[in-house]
Amino acid sequence: MRNLLLGAATALLLTGAASAQTIDVPAGTYVNDPNHTNVLWKLSHFGLSTYIGRFDTMSATLELDPENPAQSSLTATVDPASVSVNFEGDKSFAEEIQSDMFLNAAEFPEAKFVSKSIELTGENTGRVTGDLTLHGQTHEEVMDVTLNAALNPHPMTQNPAVGFSGEMTIDRTKYGIDQLAGPVGAEVTLEIEAEFVPQS
Repeated sequence: MRNLLLGAATALLLTGAASAQTIDVPAGTYVNDPNHTNVLWKLSHFGLSTYIGRFDTMSATLELDPENPAQSSLTATVDPASVSVNFEGDKSFAEEIQSDMFLNAAEFPEAKFVSKSIELTGENTGRVTGDLTLHGQTHEEVMDVTLNAALNPHPMTQNPAVGFSGEMTIDRTKYGIDQLAGPVGAEVTLEIEAEFVPQS
């Protein structure tokens, strides 16, 4: 009897864990809602503070398998010329970052991340491994992702919606962006907040 109860409890726990790793929206192609998407970048500024900037233009496509999220895929692109910073001075710091001193957006007008695999790490967390192409070079990177919520339907639009937070830390010097590396951090943390809606 004791073994039977233990077996039933184990089955119940496994069923609960499996259902927790599904997403209650229809399968299909989802795109980010640009009005509810933010991409921030952060790096050390002479050890005095963490300097924070933003990319204003980002697009992403999520091929979502809600029954098996690990089989989903993500492609995201950022316009490096859309960099935005809070800087007051006698020059445009945003233009300096866009220039060949750093991102060289004129020669490399797109940064792109394409997922290769997704690993579920918890009830609502995962690790996305993919190729990041930046400044003309491609390297494998890992993004930690949290599923914030899935609404079916969203109370305002009456359509399905899913929201994610993502974080990735890269070494910019690996991509040939090495100006002032040392005083200004080589490690750059990217933070992404995005809501996805069905592709129309």
